[in-house]
Amino acid sequence: MKKLISWSVLVLFFLTSFVVQFPPKPVRLFDGKTFSGWEGDTLNMWRIENGALIGGMLDKKVPHNDFLCTTRSYANFILKLKVKLTGNVGFINSGIQFRSQRLKDPAHEMTGYQADYGEKYWGTLYDESRRNKTIAGNDPNETQKIIKLNDWNNYELRAENRRIRIFINGKQTTDYTEADLTIPQSGLIGLQIHGDGAAQVAFKDIFIQELP
Repeated sequence: MKKLISWSVLVLFFLTSFVVQFPPKPVRLFDGKTFSGWEGDTLNMWRIENGALIGGMLDKKVPHNDFLCTTRSYANFILKLKVKLTGNVGFINSGIQFRSQRLKDPAHEMTGYQADYGEKYWGTLYDESRRNKTIAGNDPNETQKIIKLNDWNNYELRAENRRIRIFINGKQTTDYTEADLTIPQSGLIGLQIHGDGAAQVAFKDIFIQELP
């Protein structure tokens, strides 16, 4: 009888361990209709049209960088979405902040990693308001060859512990491992529209799968 109980406990232990380690399924980060779970300048800079989050404007200059942010933080995850960027050549730029925080001055800026998306930066990893430089990524001129300009493109961001990978339309553009142990590895996710030009960015079908 004691041996039977021991085997039962052992089997239960392995089954429980397996369930705990199984990652959760992807969930929608944007419901397609409301700003639930997001915060930012939803009066002047960000709006919802046809199931997409849209930032910026095509008929006048975007005055400064602006971000629509999640209301909670994320650490390890797989983020998948579709993005479309349009505007004046030379001024179109966007990106996805992650493991980031809002600044107090200026309040419209963020600091942290940015998975970049725009001319001269396609698919690279930028460090916004911190190291202020591109820290990893393939040649954006080569990546541009797989970009469907002024159209929807599939974007995937994988943040797994200190390893960060970016994929556009199924092609890996960045594979980076953070060596600086002082850099935070959790924070907000933010959608960016870059300032200084007439440009508009749209994001839709946003799914996130949190990882252990």
